[in-house]
Amino acid sequence: MKKLLIISAVVVLIGLMPFLGGSMIWYLGGAHGLDIDGVATKIDRPQSTIDVGGDWRSYGADVGGHRFSSLAEITPENVKSLEVAWDYSTGDLAARPDLIRHSATEGTPILVEDSLIFCTPFNEVIALNPGTGSERWRFDPEIDPEQRPANNYVCRGVSHWEDPLDQGPCSSRILMGTNDARLLAIDAKSGARCEDFGTNGEVRIDPGMELWWPGEFQITSPPAIAGDTVIVGSAISDNARVAAPAGSVRAFDVRTGAPKWDFDPIPRGPGNSVRGDWQGPGDPVEGHANVWAPMSVDIERGLVFLPTTSPSPDFYGGLRPGDNRHANSVVALNIDNGEVVWSFQTVHHDVWDYDVPAQPGLYSVWKDGDLHDVVAQVTKTGFVFVLDRETGKPFLPVEERAVPQGAVEGEPLSPTQPFPVATPQLVPDTVSPDDAFGITWFDKRQCRKLIEASRSEGIFTPPSEQGTPLLPFTGGGANWGGAAFDPSRNLLVVNMSNMAHHVQLFPADELGNMREVFHDQEVAPQEGAPFGMKRNLAMSPLGLPCTPPPWGIIAGVDLESGKIVWRKTIGTTKDLAVGPGLKLGTPSLGGPIITAGGLIFIGATMEHEIRAFDVADGTELWRGRLPAPGNATPMTYEWNGRQYVVIYSGGYARLDTVLSDRLIAFALPR
Repeated sequence: MKKLLIISAVVVLIGLMPFLGGSMIWYLGGAHGLDIDGVATKIDRPQSTIDVGGDWRSYGADVGGHRFSSLAEITPENVKSLEVAWDYSTGDLAARPDLIRHSATEGTPILVEDSLIFCTPFNEVIALNPGTGSERWRFDPEIDPEQRPANNYVCRGVSHWEDPLDQGPCSSRILMGTNDARLLAIDAKSGARCEDFGTNGEVRIDPGMELWWPGEFQITSPPAIAGDTVIVGSAISDNARVAAPAGSVRAFDVRTGAPKWDFDPIPRGPGNSVRGDWQGPGDPVEGHANVWAPMSVDIERGLVFLPTTSPSPDFYGGLRPGDNRHANSVVALNIDNGEVVWSFQTVHHDVWDYDVPAQPGLYSVWKDGDLHDVVAQVTKTGFVFVLDRETGKPFLPVEERAVPQGAVEGEPLSPTQPFPVATPQLVPDTVSPDDAFGITWFDKRQCRKLIEASRSEGIFTPPSEQGTPLLPFTGGGANWGGAAFDPSRNLLVVNMSNMAHHVQLFPADELGNMREVFHDQEVAPQEGAPFGMKRNLAMSPLGLPCTPPPWGIIAGVDLESGKIVWRKTIGTTKDLAVGPGLKLGTPSLGGPIITAGGLIFIGATMEHEIRAFDVADGTELWRGRLPAPGNATPMTYEWNGRQYVVIYSGGYARLDTVLSDRLIAFALPR
């Protein structure tokens, strides 16, 4: 992503307010056009059936990704009294002033071994005193500062494993993947390397082919751990080439680092059960379909759940006819051997970069007097898919619907795509010239002309040489921030962005000229394909989105019925310009958490704030100031009888926001 909501544009907007009169009121009214008011009530069921959320020992609170805590000291009645309890700086702002401009602060801490443990964007692992924020130990793997990672320097979290058979050194260990493709094991009590793991406490991941540059392949999300197995995915640069690195998921022995198995979502060789969905003349040459988002684990069933991405390249699939399963899918693997148990595809033959971007949620939904184990998957398309955890069949109905056809030469599109029946998209999927947004006649007209000149037939309109608006944009809908689940209400809470990309294909031999003309936009070669790609946000000349607000929402969905219970605008222009904050919503990166106290906590917007909402109806109850946007998912824990809410506030370099390096903890006054 490039610049969003350029400051000067919002200054113009505020400056024009006195002169726009009724028209401004109309536009601001549009900021509430997606809002839905409703109430999610608690379900009368045995307490034993909602026994989750005791500790925050994993990235998503537990290995199933509930992001729910049973703590209830902070409530809707007292949340306005929250204050900063402690504030810790990693020192990155001063120590890495150049690198931090190419970073994304997305880390969520875990609480293990009486320490709050988290990773910085540069893969330093830090342990803090949970009550004071004072540093206990620090580990620096000294990642390569010259690698130029395609996805910024990122570390979303670490994972913890404890040996039930041993109490010696490294019997409690932290596992982390790095930006330079290593898997590390360090002692959770001291921060020392676990010498018995791999070589000197690390295993180097082989991408399987020569990289175009060191940062083409990295690991950004926490490993999944089940028993004595640790499993890692990878993040790989998009749109560079067809024959790109494979998106293999790799499993290792958590004690020794010895390889156990690997799974490539793209079928190679004969006998693969989904080979028929890749209908090229030979083995697929494409790479990716990788797993860059967090995975989930069902210990009892012995399953690990993968959110896979699109094959390479993102916007042309003529060399990979067919649906391309297991790409763009939720894939359940046997933890012991990596074999596929079931797979559900959310997008067939993806040419829109609509990865499955978030941790699959392993929840238990109360329906018709019984508990049903499900997998709930939020997506970039704005859909929520709810699947039976045992079989992968839809728990809430899904149907195949016809979608636009007629792509560029050589592109065999899928005639249909899967659409959830019970839950409509949480954000719009269509933009017409009449929808063009602008605060003046001039910029509204320019947005209208952009849409009129493009092929815009709603979601799944194929990329074209004419130009195609993609709504939601390739950042979602939902992204890695994912969702949280309140088991006492059957309520899924998710935040989503509402923006459009404009994607245009061009003949491959015009790459040089396109880069010269559009030097300030993303122009990618897609080497090996007959078309290159140009992508930029659909923005007005004033730097505001061409799609109408709100540009960010948060919603609650009942997973029994699929009904959208409530949906609210999230984000204002407060920290993007002088003057009052206008409630237009902002794109969001980072996700929500829920507490038994009846609250949702979330940062995610482009403002320097963390918010609390009432989980029952989505009413905003509190805001806490941060030094920079909190584009990380918060967490909560109890220490010495006091509940804390913590968020990593570092900003986001690609959004051109203020940058910081601080972890902020809030609590009620003593």
